Parts: sequence; structure tokens; C-alpha cells
Amino acid sequence: MLNDYLTSVYRDCGRGELVRGRPAHDCWSLVREVRHRLYGLPLLPSFGGIHAMDKESLTAAHDQQRELMQECAPFPGAIAAVYRGRLCLHVAVVVEIEGDLAVLETRPGGPRWMRIPEFERQYTRVRYYRDRDLPIEPGRAPG
Repeated sequence: MLNDYLTSVYRDCGRGELVRGRPAHDCWSLVREVRHRLYGLPLLPSFGGIHAMDKESLTAAHDQQRELMQECAPFPGAIAAVYRGRLCLHVAVVVEIEGDLAVLETRPGGPRWMRIPEFERQYTRVRYYRDRDLPIEPGRAPG
């Protein structure tokens, strides 16, 4: 199923609508859909009217959602948030590929995945978040 996301196309404000037969996502749309469909996590708000270049609005939406989250170590379904100063510039989602943790993202060039160390080298500051109200991380045993 991860391959479905790797064949999607990037579209600013895209929310999974079909473009030439392929789903179109922006970075937030890809995060919310992968978390929900692959990991059974709650579907997060759409924020569909926020354009990728409007970093102030993107940050405000991210801050609103972050109040319901807590910082965590990377695990499948965690949100990877990229910052410059106080601004949230980009989001991606942690996935498991070939038994290792990786980050799936989409950008104007299309979707791609990278192992976590490579992703973190691409950006100045990356933080990972999970839903605050989940009793355990998905796929992990309690305790």
C-alpha cells in the first residue's frame, strides 16, 4: 500500500483527489492519509486551504495541531515536522521500509522516502510528534 503513495503526485492544497488517475497530495495531506489508512490513527484536520508557500498560516495550523500532540522518538505513524526558527516549513510521516524506519514526504518533485538519518541531514531542525491521547505508540507493546 505504501507504493500507492509513492506513485501519487504533488499538488499544493491537494487532498487525495485524482489527477490523471493518480491521487494528488501536499505534504500535510500525505501525512494525514498515511497515518490514518496505514496505521489506523485518527484522521487529522484537513487544513486544505493553506498554501505551501504561506508558512505563517502553515505554522499556525501546525501549532494548533501540535497542542494535541507530544514530542516523541520516531516510530511508524509519527509526524516529522521541519522547522526554521519558529516556522514550520514542511511535514512528513515516519514509515517502516524493509524493517527500518524511514520518512515519507512529498514535495513539488513528487513523493520520496529516505531513511531517518538522511532525512534529518536534509533539514536544519526536525521534531517528531505523536497523538497525545494514544496510550501507546502504534505497533508497540505497552510497558
